[in-house]
This record gives sequence, structure tokens and C-alpha cells, in this order.
Amino acid sequence: MDILVGVIVGLLVLMFLVTAHEFGHFIAARRNGVNVLEFGIGFPPRAIAWVKDPKTGKWRRLPRKEWTKEKATKVVISNGNKDFAQKGMIFSLNWLPIGGFCQMDGESAADTRAGTFGKAGFWAKTKILFAGVAMNWLVAIIIFTILAWTGMPEFLDGQFTVANDTRTDATPVQITSVAENSPAAKAGLAANDYIVAVNGTEVKYASEITDINTAHAGEEVSYKIFRKGAEDCNCDKDLDLKVILNPADSEYLLGVTMASSQSLSYSTWSAPIVGIGLTAQLTGETYKGIGIMIGNLVSGTARLFSPNSEVREEGQEALSEVKDSVSGPVGIIGVLFPAFTSAGPTNLAFLAALISVSLACMNVLPIPALDGGRWLLIAIYKLRKKKLTKETEEKIVSRAFIVLLALIFIVTILDIIRIAQ
Repeated sequence: MDILVGVIVGLLVLMFLVTAHEFGHFIAARRNGVNVLEFGIGFPPRAIAWVKDPKTGKWRRLPRKEWTKEKATKVVISNGNKDFAQKGMIFSLNWLPIGGFCQMDGESAADTRAGTFGKAGFWAKTKILFAGVAMNWLVAIIIFTILAWTGMPEFLDGQFTVANDTRTDATPVQITSVAENSPAAKAGLAANDYIVAVNGTEVKYASEITDINTAHAGEEVSYKIFRKGAEDCNCDKDLDLKVILNPADSEYLLGVTMASSQSLSYSTWSAPIVGIGLTAQLTGETYKGIGIMIGNLVSGTARLFSPNSEVREEGQEALSEVKDSVSGPVGIIGVLFPAFTSAGPTNLAFLAALISVSLACMNVLPIPALDGGRWLLIAIYKLRKKKLTKETEEKIVSRAFIVLLALIFIVTILDIIRIAQ
């Protein structure tokens, strides 16, 4: 049931983020004189739709019988060719909850009709194409600003904060299980105990406890423990327990598993600054990760052709890192969202903002099927002072889109394999 709820929440969040992206295109298109034929939430088949009368500006329910293009339009003769001019902008709700879309009139850069995307100037096209990216960054900034006020999870080392306006609260590290006959069991540590300090040093993270244990392998270590009593009694305890750790070459030093602790940072006046700063930081980390992934992919592939077996093994390890670092729709919706949903609304909101940043970063990339690639294509032809024909644009974009779909398919298969293992 938790997985099902997580999947549903994931679909809704992704639909919101993609719709926000498309709404950015919509706003920029309208402000730059480009007609929008339809703005849809979800993907067809259509569930319900409204149409705006261009003369009165009023909305009316669009009957199902007018959903087809021919019945919803009137014939216009343009340059000797029969064409269809839509009566007004359509707003639709659609059955497939996998995003949204903004259908502009004349989306080909070669279109010359008034009110089309193709007729718009280069600067107007630039604003329209990158407005979706800007909207995703704006959504991330807003979410992070709210979290900075209400409690921001700390997921990054050196996560952006304003030091003189930040208060941090951390949940103590909790022991989830204790191995039999382990040093922890012999000392009296038990499941659900909270580790407050080790050797007099306050600890907030499991990694800090592991580091202290490693430095004192085989020695006696002092643990300060908080143990909750039963709900019907006031019998919480603070305990000081002495633990003699196993030697360094043992299977384990302490013999416990620990739940990941989480710190929340709180800001007041600096919350908007934190929202902007963290969005910028995650943008940088995203591009850094993409750079490392591409580097591993190129170097790993090259090393596979080496006659040296050790070099080939290094290449396989590099490609394995690429595989493990990439997650597609199945991994995001089927694994990440259920995990973050069960962790609470604060963590879910952080994940939504993180994905919004990722959507912005990916759409800037110079891939013809994405916003950044379409802009680059238009810019190249403008610099060359050549006309970008509809046929050329469709050929380049469609081929890039096929490659993109193939990559998504491969990543989806890898997600399924990871989940199954």
C-alpha cells in the first residue's frame, strides 16, 4: 500500500512540475504575441475541455462533438492552400497523468503567419523556449524558501545556509537492531535506543559514530544513550554504557544497525536567500554530476578496447558507475517517491524541488528534442543567415527525440533490473 500511495503521489508531483514548466511557455508565448491553441493538464485522451471565445473573452464548455479539429475550426485559405484556424484557445484536462502541454500556433520556426511561434523574433523565441526552464527554477526556489521557514532537510555536505540566521535541530541516531553476542549487546544497548554522544562527543549522524568506533577499534568506548520508556509510564532513561569494541579486523566493531538521522535547519529573514542559494547550489551539483557521468561513459567505453585486462576492468567499473547514477521514470516513481513519501511531507517537498531543478537543468542541454536544443538549432541557422525549413527542423528534432526515447527505455530497463535484484 505504501508503494502504491508513493507511486500516485509521484505521478501527481511530476504532473505538477511538468505543467508548471509548460505554464512558463504559455505565459511567455502570450506576452510575446504568440497564439496558444491548447493548454492541457495531463496527456490525451481528453477528459474535459473549455474554449475561450476570442471576441468576448468568455470561456464555455467545449462539447465532445467539437473535439475533432475539423469540427472545432473554420476553413481559411492561406497562400492558395486550405488550412484550419481554431476558434479560440482550449484548456483541457486529460486522462493520462504524465505531465502537461502547451500547444502554440505554428511551432515550426519556418512558419510566417501572424501570431505563430515561427513569426516571432529571435529574442521572443528565446524567452518562450527558456520560460519553462525559468518556471522550474522558480518552483524550486519557492519550495526551498518555504522549507527554510518550516524546516529544511540537510541532504548535502556544505548545504547552503545563511550562518547567522540558521538554527539546526537534529534527530538523534537511533539503533534499529543489535546483533547477538556483539559488543553492543554485551554492554546493554538495545533496539530503539538513541545514541546521544560517544566518548563525550555529541553525535548527530551515524557516520560520526562509525568514524569514532574506527578510531578506537578494540578499545573501551563510552556511549551516552537515551532510552524511551513505555507510553503509559514516565520512565525515559539517560544511560551511560561502556562498550569494548571488537578489533579492527573483525566483521563489525559495535554490532548494531542505525537509522539515518536527519537534521532540519530553520531560517527567518534569510529564507528567500536560502531558496535562491540552494537552487543555485543544486543546479551546479546537477551539472557537475552530468559532467562526471559523461566523463565516466567516454573513458569507460574507451578503456574497454584496451589490450590490458586491468584497464578493461577499470572501464567496466566506470560504466557501472554510470549505470548506478542514472534513474529513469520507474526508479523515480517506483522507488524514490515511495521512500520519500513515507519519510514525510518535508522530505517529499525537498524531492519535488530537487526534481524541478533537474528538469530545468536537463531542458537547458543542447539536445534538439529539448528546449535548449531547439534554441541552439534556431540560433545556428540565424547566425548562418539561412532559413530553417520545417522539413529540416522536423527531421533533426524527430531523430533526436527517437534517441531520447531509446535512452529512456534503456534506463527504464536498468531501473526494473535494480528493483528486481
